[in-house]
This record gives sequence, structure tokens and C-alpha cells, in this order.
Amino acid sequence: MLEFQDCIFGQGGFSLTVNWSLPQGAHLAVIGPSGAGKSTLLAGIAGFADQTSGQMKYDGHPLAARPDERPVAMLFQDHNLFPHLTVTQNVALGIRPNLSVNPKDAARVNTALSEVGLDGLGDRKPAALSGGQQSRVALARVLVMARPIILLDEPFSALGPAQRVDMLDSVKHVANQLNATLIMVTHDPGEARALGGLVSFVSPGAAHAPIPADAFFANPPQGMRDYTGV
Repeated sequence: MLEFQDCIFGQGGFSLTVNWSLPQGAHLAVIGPSGAGKSTLLAGIAGFADQTSGQMKYDGHPLAARPDERPVAMLFQDHNLFPHLTVTQNVALGIRPNLSVNPKDAARVNTALSEVGLDGLGDRKPAALSGGQQSRVALARVLVMARPIILLDEPFSALGPAQRVDMLDSVKHVANQLNATLIMVTHDPGEARALGGLVSFVSPGAAHAPIPADAFFANPPQGMRDYTGV
């Protein structure tokens, strides 16, 4: 379980308050207007934002101060791929940052590439791939990292509608394989619905407690109505 106990996260003079918990394996869509604090929530979980108050716990224990010691894998909007490395090398970074992979590591990388539909593309560079394929490389790296918390900061916003649906299905499949808690920032109500789990609405400065997506969209809060214009 991921717990926020009266937490306040800060970035560049902005602060976000969070006070709720999320069970292991949950799928959570985080939605709200631009600038409300959605990305700050992810940054707080990952350890990239200052925590000025409260306590954050995972599995009953306080999270480590250093981001690299937290049980978190993150997909960014730009996929965070290195253009001079091959697909295989970009994925292997999730296991060995120095790329000194052994045969067992190489087998894990190949299995992950197969899982996300990139068989035979391991020797290519990111520039030779489509946007959807680049997203899959980043997802394969998350798979080999095998962390129990997966964070997504609108990683598919540059893709077309069909590709976004396909990638969202792939992400859910990977999260279910790992029994990972999945937290996805989105501006798209349809994407939040498609995640099929919980929704947290972020109004300026506050991330509200998650509720089931069906209940959320059946009776959205006023802030959500204002945001969507419905």
C-alpha cells in the first residue's frame, strides 16, 4: 500500500497537499486542469519534489530520500531514450545503468522486448522507430526494472487515438504482470475511464482521495465539470 499522511510536496514555489492511501496493484488516473499539481504528485512519489510536511510510506515503511532507492519506475512524456544507444541498450539500462549485462540480463531484455511487440528491433536506434515503438521501448525498460510502483506522466500524449488505446492496454498488461500500482497523469477523461480503476481529481494545490472511475464520472465534482465544460 502507498500511503500519504498529510503530505505537502513543493516545486518552484508551488505546493500540493495529499492525504490518502492506495492499495497495491491499483490503477489510478490523475486528472485535473493544467498547473493544478498533477505532475507534482508524481514528482513527490518519485522523490524529485521537495516534501515539506507529512510522511509517505510504501508497504508500511517510509520511502527512501534518494529517488534511485525508491520502488518506482517512471514513463516520461519524451520516453527518456538515449539516441546513441540501441533499443536493447536503452532497455538494459533498467537493469544495469553501466550496461554491463550478463546472459541472464540479456534474456530478460529480449523477453521484455517480445512482451511489448518489439521482436527483431533490438539493434535499431530510437530515431529509426515510430513514436509508438519508442513508447514501447520505454515500457520494456519499465518491465525489466520490475518496480512495484509505475508512474506515467502523459507518456502517450503525442500518439494518435488508436495508438494511445493500444499503449494503454500494454501498460495495464505490464502492471498486472508485476502486480504493480499504476498511477497515470492524463488530461483526457476518456483515457481516465479506459484505465478502468480509480480516479483522483487534482484541483489547484490538492490531490483529492481516489474514487472508482464509474462513480467519479457518474457524478463528477464541480471542479471536473468546470474543467471539461460539461
